[in-house]
Amino acid sequence: MASITPPAIEGLCALAEESTLRRDFPAAIRCLEASLSSPPSFPLSPLLESQIRLRLASLLLSHTHNLHHAKSHLERSLLLLSPLPSAPLPLKLLAHSMLSNTYHLVGAIAQKKAILNKAIQMVNHSSGSAISRAEALMWICNFQAQLASSLAVDADYSGALDAIEAGKVAADEIQSPELRVFFAASDLHIRLLDWTDSTVVESSIQCCSSVWDQIPSYQKKHLTGLFFYTKLLQTFYLLRICDYKSASQHIETLDSAMKTETQRLQRVKQIHSELQSINQSLSRPDLHSTERFGLEEKRAGLADRLKAETGLESYPLDLDNYGEKLYLAPQPMDGEWLPRNAVFALVDLMVVMVGRPKGIFKECGKRIQSGLQLIHRELLKLGIVDGVTEVNLQQSTIWIAGLYLMLLIHFLENKVAVELTRSEFVEAQEALMQMKHWFVRFPTILQGCEGTIEMLRGQYAHSVGCFHEAACHFLLASNLTENKSMQSMCQVYAAVSYICMGDPESTSQALDLVGPVYYIMDSFVGVREKTCIIFVYGLLLMRQHNPQEARIRLAGGLKIAHQQLGNIQLVSQYLTILGTLALQLHDTGQAREILKSALTLAKTLYDIPTQIWVLSIFTALYRELGQTANEMENSEYEKRKEDDLQKRLSEAHLRAHHQELIATERIKVLPLHEAAMKHGERAQNTRGDLDIPESVGLPNAQPAINTRLRDRGKKKI
Repeated sequence: MASITPPAIEGLCALAEESTLRRDFPAAIRCLEASLSSPPSFPLSPLLESQIRLRLASLLLSHTHNLHHAKSHLERSLLLLSPLPSAPLPLKLLAHSMLSNTYHLVGAIAQKKAILNKAIQMVNHSSGSAISRAEALMWICNFQAQLASSLAVDADYSGALDAIEAGKVAADEIQSPELRVFFAASDLHIRLLDWTDSTVVESSIQCCSSVWDQIPSYQKKHLTGLFFYTKLLQTFYLLRICDYKSASQHIETLDSAMKTETQRLQRVKQIHSELQSINQSLSRPDLHSTERFGLEEKRAGLADRLKAETGLESYPLDLDNYGEKLYLAPQPMDGEWLPRNAVFALVDLMVVMVGRPKGIFKECGKRIQSGLQLIHRELLKLGIVDGVTEVNLQQSTIWIAGLYLMLLIHFLENKVAVELTRSEFVEAQEALMQMKHWFVRFPTILQGCEGTIEMLRGQYAHSVGCFHEAACHFLLASNLTENKSMQSMCQVYAAVSYICMGDPESTSQALDLVGPVYYIMDSFVGVREKTCIIFVYGLLLMRQHNPQEARIRLAGGLKIAHQQLGNIQLVSQYLTILGTLALQLHDTGQAREILKSALTLAKTLYDIPTQIWVLSIFTALYRELGQTANEMENSEYEKRKEDDLQKRLSEAHLRAHHQELIATERIKVLPLHEAAMKHGERAQNTRGDLDIPESVGLPNAQPAINTRLRDRGKKKI
């Protein structure tokens, strides 16, 4: 083999650059690897070797799964650069930043924090001749942002806020509105993670909105990543405090922005394609000068249009990278919160979340379908096809795979909830079995979802009249989480199942479950838990033959549910109970009006069990009033609804998955893969649910109430 001389090394590096421009990344990697095989007679200079290793590591990180090879090159590069006084400081800082990101990908959080602290000290001790003050501040922002992320992974929220504050100080000195928004949003993100004081969280929300409003409109249109980041965090906050009206407005804005961004990206792709075509034409040696001049003019015009659309000066544009990412900050930070498609899926999920409690099922169905299709495409890109499990995942894909898998579970969870509300039990079975299969294949990545799956198994079992099994699943779900809110909700769900069993012992068990959570219901953020607890407490008061007290409690709960929660299924059930109480107290006029409203809402939701429940009370009302014709007509309508429900229930019971879903045992999973276990250890406190998806690192309150309070034609409450 011929010796590699310095000119040969230059040639290999040039070939690597040319291959990169052609997007032939394997060839570029081979060229750079070959350039490192210099014989002892022609040793590479430490500076040149470190530069080649940095370029090689960048390609390995961006276009392969060779994380450990990239890490080795970066560690070697940094080892070469550190003792070199002649090495440019920006190059050293770049090596620190890239190695920090690589440590994050391999889960080496302790090493990442160490390298970041070293880099921060290096910048602080640098002289003005080595790097300008503005550059130094940008690097400080970069390293402090990465450090805050690492500290948050370790649940060191106080340390993370200190790092963010240091980044804020640097951003203020730079006088960068973009960075001010970035750090304000990061502060809000941590406050949502560590929600200990609602006043502090609200203050962070206001600060985030204030700094965003200070950015001129012409700049905002190019800060798409920051817009989605801040708006989604604010939406999570509003959902957490149950301000659904404001949350709906935010989600409408996000949905509109998503559609606009999709159209803009299409324009960028079109312009980019035209530019490539022109460049190919201009490369022809036989091109006439007049034609060349016209093409060059057209190219300049297209380049201006591309700059106007993207806000970027550089061309050619790395379209694949640009199309997949929503950047949050300028170089050297330019990190992303979530990939573009994950953000778009999250917006679809938000639309479903606010639409489902209102009964807007047609639009919800469309968004669930589009979200699932998008996620499946992304999983396919990661090589996640039928048969692939945790043990098959490349370590470099674990984080991004986990992100899309969590989103997938959230969409399926919503689908189960929609289908159960509509009494489409077979469709709910299928969606729930999909959740189970995904969990079995990826038990560590989705470990926080097991409680949610058990809760949904309980809701399915309750919906098809298997109350004992439902209570078992709800109590199991409660034991699988440390989240007080979810524990309380599962106990309330279990209490409802016990009430529906109808015997004194079961009612006593329900009281034992509801009593403790009743006294802490005001401690939860928002009113979701409170409205559900009051509802079940009212049912128990009825069972204890205390209709007046039950009526007072339920009326208060209805007011809160109607004004703040926006869940019309829960409102319809509140109205049904209050109508029953009015009838028991012989207030037939009020009973009639209340029950009419309850029936209207139940029809809006296609909620057959609640319709039957209301109709049965109407029958009793007409009987008390002596309106025989109305009683018979209503009874016949009730019978048709009961026949419809029984047909759906029979079909569900006959399906193969029915027994598997209601069986009172935990889901069995295979032994875990070591790499996936490391990921699970980093995310062991995450839980999967609907309000603030754990895939973006935020804890959340529980899903909108989907209490299955109905008698299924067997036992009336």
